[in-house]
Amino acid sequence: MNRRGRRGIAESAEKGRIMPDASNRSDTWVYLLGAVLGICAGVLDVEIGDLLLTALFVLASTMVLGGLRPAKPWRWTVTVAVFVPVVHLVAYVFLTKKPYRAQIYESFLGFLTGIAGAYGGAVVRRVWGQLARG
Repeated sequence: MNRRGRRGIAESAEKGRIMPDASNRSDTWVYLLGAVLGICAGVLDVEIGDLLLTALFVLASTMVLGGLRPAKPWRWTVTVAVFVPVVHLVAYVFLTKKPYRAQIYESFLGFLTGIAGAYGGAVVRRVWGQLARG
């Protein structure tokens, strides 16, 4: 503990220097939802093989997650988009679905649409909060 003690931290928090946790809610269920949506996106990409449909699904999924928890929206991109190449790998090893080289590279494009969706959802949530207050 520093020499200011607890009172100094409380005073700093009142002045806005330390951002207190507004709510002690857990993000575990949001991470689980992101993992489920990511697995769905991977299965969609393996079964249908349409890059545009997969990209739109990742975009919509990360937009919803970014709207639910707008703090640090990059984590929703990672949570959802990482499962698309992972599902491709699992399908290759266990289901003997052999993707061609372009499909492997395409599976990483979910990160691009995921970034747009997560940050878009976070911005919409913050703007909606400002409009609701004022």
